[in-house]
Amino acid sequence: MKTKIIYLTIAVGLLLLIPVFGNMYVEGWNWSVFDFVWAGAVLFGFGLAYLYVSNKSPSRAYKAAVGIAVFTGLTLVWINGAVGIIGDGDNGMNLLYFAVLLIGIISAAVSRFSPRGMSRTLFIVAIGQMIVPTLAFIFWKSYMMETPGILGVFALNAVFMFFWIASALLFRHANAMSSQPR
Repeated sequence: MKTKIIYLTIAVGLLLLIPVFGNMYVEGWNWSVFDFVWAGAVLFGFGLAYLYVSNKSPSRAYKAAVGIAVFTGLTLVWINGAVGIIGDGDNGMNLLYFAVLLIGIISAAVSRFSPRGMSRTLFIVAIGQMIVPTLAFIFWKSYMMETPGILGVFALNAVFMFFWIASALLFRHANAMSSQPR
């Protein structure tokens, strides 16, 4: 595991070189020190989460499900942190997406990362993913009128929901495979 963490650290460092060169060669790409620290922490944290959870089972379906879930969570945090999903990045409605992720993390830990529990968790996260724009549409419709608009917000959330469900189905498959006699 220590070797994998070293590889992860190197990979995150190499990925952070992209914005370093972006700052030097691409006009308008202006990352602050905080941006680098935040990006490094997010990339390393999600990478570490993948390493930890994927070691809970030798099943390829389980590892693929973890990979999809971690990538989906990383993408959700990255987009939400960079520009926001509902309105701009400063819109408080976007904080509800972090609540959805937190519910998923707590539920996964309570289920002890079992394939069956993870499947249920990710179905719940998929539902939560679509509850956020629905609440925004009902209670804060003016935010939904900002770019990308109502259709754009629901379409983007549907993409996230698709990946949460794909991960849930892979966990369900891993659970079915682990309960079969060998």
